[in-house]
Amino acid sequence: MSIISIILVLIIAFFAGLEGILDQFQLHQPIISCTLIGLVTGHLTAGIILGGTIQMMALGWANIGAAVAPDAALAGVAAAIIMVQSGNFDTKGITVAFSTAIPLSVAGLFLTMIVRTISVGLVHGADAEAQKGNFAGLELFHFIALFLQGIRIVIPALALILVPTQTVQDALNAMPAWLTDGMAIGGGMVVAVGYALVINMMASREVWPFFAIGFALAAVTNLTLIALGAIGVALALIYINLSKMGGNGNGSGGNAGSKDPIGDILNEY
Repeated sequence: MSIISIILVLIIAFFAGLEGILDQFQLHQPIISCTLIGLVTGHLTAGIILGGTIQMMALGWANIGAAVAPDAALAGVAAAIIMVQSGNFDTKGITVAFSTAIPLSVAGLFLTMIVRTISVGLVHGADAEAQKGNFAGLELFHFIALFLQGIRIVIPALALILVPTQTVQDALNAMPAWLTDGMAIGGGMVVAVGYALVINMMASREVWPFFAIGFALAAVTNLTLIALGAIGVALALIYINLSKMGGNGNGSGGNAGSKDPIGDILNEY
């Protein structure tokens, strides 16, 4: 990568780390970070494919209580850098880069633990400034905490960039076929599990018909992603308009006034 590309990649990594906490513009999501890194390095198509693949896996990642989910920001940034450093942007190269996202995202939890431990001291410092009524000092501690979140992704990103391209290529080429094939199969299973977790949280009798329609339409090879997206938006607008109208129950008093016409139809069926 050129110097300009390296600087842009590190900037993307920094903001991805910030967004992991701010959650404002979703820059930490793999579909965004990988796409941006692919754009600044001249490999936009491969970046989109890689980001979309990792995003399907990350759909099921969520913090539950004290259990912290794998680091999606580091997964996307690190996998994209490895793909660019390898110089292989075909299906095999994207698969190998995607397969490294899981162990790297889990390893990133160590950096998360360090940053959060430091943040405990920053919180006490911010409390002290608040008691003094020093708003400038209070803001400073907030900015320091955010800066650490960005550096949490920049450090491993820079470490991967500094690894010589030839070294990365040799390491990936040295991987036996059974390992790369196994990682590809395992990665595909993780994607399915991630999507299944999302369906499990969202599944209801109102949304199952839309899932069935989308599943059937996805099998139609003549439809592009733009066409499928347009159909999805249209179905969402139809559902919203029907919900505003409310269910009429068609004379059956049990569900009249439920304000969910699709639910009423399913119940009557």
